[in-house]
Amino acid sequence: MKTDDILKLPSMPLSSPSYSGGPYRFIDREYLIITYESDPEAIREQLPEPLEPDGSNTVLYEFIKMPDSSGFGSYTESGIVIPAMFGSEKVNFTSQMYLNIEAPISGGREIWGFPKKLARPALEVREDTLTGTLCYAGEQVAMGTMRYKQEQITYDLKGETVCTSCVETLAKKMSKTQVNLKLIPDVDGRPAIAQLVSYNMTDIDIKGAWSGPARLYLIPHVNAPVADLPVKNVIGAMHFIADMTLPYGRVLHDYLKTSQKEKKVA
Repeated sequence: MKTDDILKLPSMPLSSPSYSGGPYRFIDREYLIITYESDPEAIREQLPEPLEPDGSNTVLYEFIKMPDSSGFGSYTESGIVIPAMFGSEKVNFTSQMYLNIEAPISGGREIWGFPKKLARPALEVREDTLTGTLCYAGEQVAMGTMRYKQEQITYDLKGETVCTSCVETLAKKMSKTQVNLKLIPDVDGRPAIAQLVSYNMTDIDIKGAWSGPARLYLIPHVNAPVADLPVKNVIGAMHFIADMTLPYGRVLHDYLKTSQKEKKVA
């Protein structure tokens, strides 16, 4: 294989790339996002500098079903997102992510620095309850529940707007800057990439959205430490379905360059 051919490959291995090139379109992406109050010291510990807590002491626990994802297939993921500040900008930092197939694990880690690990998340309707679960190494570590489409309908699946401002607010929240810590070692084990990487979802089409009360149960586990951000009080939940595009990202902060500058100054 020639050098030009190698440089055109979207990913490894060369005989069968793990994922295709982007941008990546998601159809009927379904979310259960539970917002809860947590411990401010635990939140601070989970945020890499120069990110700072936003002062709300809130955490977002997410269960996401993605049945139609270009380049990645059909999969489900679950994890923790922390509202934070990058300077004067409000951002969301992805602290932990767990999902069930290889392609988006490889692509997410290699391109955007998503902190993805292999596990068994699920999001499904059980009788009158929307239920999200996460199992790691055969043990359940998280369960979230919400009443299924019973309260505060903001948008219906036929496209008939019930609350325009609610839909606009949700779309705005979905386009908020998301931040990941991207760490990739060099062949000698030293860091080759150490960056805060950001991206913004685009082409967002909200197909349905519901909000209401919820419950969240987190179980301590050494390799899936979601319970390290303890649940003090569940504020509420949002269930919605949307189409959106995940574009390539950009570098917010380069730790290697910052470290080199500091050494020169010293």
